[in-house]
Amino acid sequence: MVASVAASAFFPVPSSSSVASSKASRAINETPESLGVRGIVAKPASSYGAMQVKAHAQAPPKVNGTKVVLKSESHTIEEEAPSSSRTFYNQLPDWSFLFAAVTTIFLAAEKQFTLIDWKPKRPDMLADAFGLGKIMQDGMVFRQNFSIRSYEIGADRTASIETLMNHLQETALNHVRSAGLMGAGFGSTPEMSKRNLIWVVTKMQALVEQYPSWEDVVQVDTWVASSGKNGMRRDWHVRDYRTGQTVLRATSVWVMMNKQTRRLSKIPEEVRAEIGSYFMDRDPIINDDGRKLSKLEDDNADYVRTGLTPRWGDLDVNQHVNNVKYIGWILESAPISILESHELSGMTMEYRRECGKDSVLQSLAAVSSNHLPETGLECQHLLRSESGAEVLRARTEWRPKRAQGLLPNTGSLP
Repeated sequence: MVASVAASAFFPVPSSSSVASSKASRAINETPESLGVRGIVAKPASSYGAMQVKAHAQAPPKVNGTKVVLKSESHTIEEEAPSSSRTFYNQLPDWSFLFAAVTTIFLAAEKQFTLIDWKPKRPDMLADAFGLGKIMQDGMVFRQNFSIRSYEIGADRTASIETLMNHLQETALNHVRSAGLMGAGFGSTPEMSKRNLIWVVTKMQALVEQYPSWEDVVQVDTWVASSGKNGMRRDWHVRDYRTGQTVLRATSVWVMMNKQTRRLSKIPEEVRAEIGSYFMDRDPIINDDGRKLSKLEDDNADYVRTGLTPRWGDLDVNQHVNNVKYIGWILESAPISILESHELSGMTMEYRRECGKDSVLQSLAAVSSNHLPETGLECQHLLRSESGAEVLRARTEWRPKRAQGLLPNTGSLP
């Protein structure tokens, strides 16, 4: 209303009577009375009559700001052409749509600021929330965080060793992908894919300092280095995200195998040129103690499990059993008395042969008579096929749960 008054001071507004009289003069000599939109007869006599029609009938419809009048006989539509007599106020657009759009934008922005200002109860809840990881030290080290899920903990309320080993494998593959070296194969570089080459692990060693619990966040760092002439070493360091304390350290040796012939292969020079710049000049995170893994036989094995077969979900994209599955198989032969009173503190594994979907395996275990005070006890393991061919040799070390305050808890989860 204020805008209309201000506009009228600069742009005079003709009176309604003059407008009505002009319309009445145009209506003279025209055929019979004009029929209103709702059937009301408009009297073209005088300006007073025109005003009377407006008082008793609704205003005619408008199209783009112009009036539309229906003629009773010719049925034509007469549009009142824009004239200079229209006011400045009437020429302005409908601001209600713009106001609604601006209001919507401000409400959306306020919601976003509310989400940004949200503070979690625990600072690690937003630590690498999407688990994407990042490259560090000029691409030499890859770091990724993992939150321990409820389905990843066991009877001891802590994450299983298989869960931690899966984290190691995930960071290894993401390191290759983030560095731009992922080819068509599973962790293979473009040059490896051209030659049908894949990586296979031959040795894995891990030391567990502590096991994380549900909702804990672990931070995994991984890097690679050369191992002899035709091997690659990959190390991992797992820490607690909040405290920075070491959870696990692991080192492994990998070699190349032809995917079609299933035979080991040397590292081609083209592949070495791809990955050589990512090798770090760093000692292994775990020193090899030099002890050889002895072979178990039926006569010196204390526990034997037979009939172990891989499920379809145990195979990876290279059509062989995932290396983490071997850990579960060797623990199948461990006595329940050890699993209840001890926790795994370290293991060393040597992979001798791959397993496929049709493999049937046997797991043998022997408890060492040498009880070490630091590790509690030690076990020897052998995984073999039913035909007797060796698949894996391993040694595991166990520490008492009482020493870590991890006595079995039979209470329910909160």
